[in-house]
Amino acid sequence: MARLRRLEWPGHTHYLIQRGHGALQERGVFADASDRASFLAVLNEAARAEAVQVHAYALLHLELQLLATPSEAGALGRLMQALGRRYVSAYNRRHGHRGSLWDGRFRCAVVEPGATRLALLQLVDGQSNEPDHTSASARLGGTRPPLLTDPPEWWTLGNTPFEREAAYRQRLTLGLPAGQAQGLRQAALGGWAAGSPAFTAEVAEATARPARPRARGRPRNAG
Repeated sequence: MARLRRLEWPGHTHYLIQRGHGALQERGVFADASDRASFLAVLNEAARAEAVQVHAYALLHLELQLLATPSEAGALGRLMQALGRRYVSAYNRRHGHRGSLWDGRFRCAVVEPGATRLALLQLVDGQSNEPDHTSASARLGGTRPPLLTDPPEWWTLGNTPFEREAAYRQRLTLGLPAGQAQGLRQAALGGWAAGSPAFTAEVAEATARPARPRARGRPRNAG
């Protein structure tokens, strides 16, 4: 069976996952604070060049997660290519590594605005308690990277910065239900829509490709 083209809908938010190569299990793709700072500098420039809004990021030991909105078709692919060229080159020079850092292509889900996008903001920011590993600290009173753009749902958390910070801190403390978090991750890894059935149908129509996995098993006979 031919591989489906990547699900992408310009103007809509996407949840991206790029997994690191298993050969880097010990050191990781973000070995220390210098690596993370280098990556964010490259991400900032590449996102500006490709007109991609970055809402959240998680720089994990062996994985990158982004919540981002591209303005045009192909922008996410070009963004990730730029990160691959520039960050990987800097990483390899610094650590004496050869070859790619990544295990295959990046995966992504198209995200429904509203509750699903807010849940994913929380999911990405909640991937680590270390302040420089995710964008959470920027929403909890810490230094704010220039590359971050808050999604509309952020402003519904309170009328003042203090109210929004307190509400978001509580959300991060509670976390998402395990089933919901796993479902959102599987949507990205599978290349599907993340949201309601109505939104999923809308994505499929707009992109002219399936936006959810087929039901397992053979169809039941009528009658």
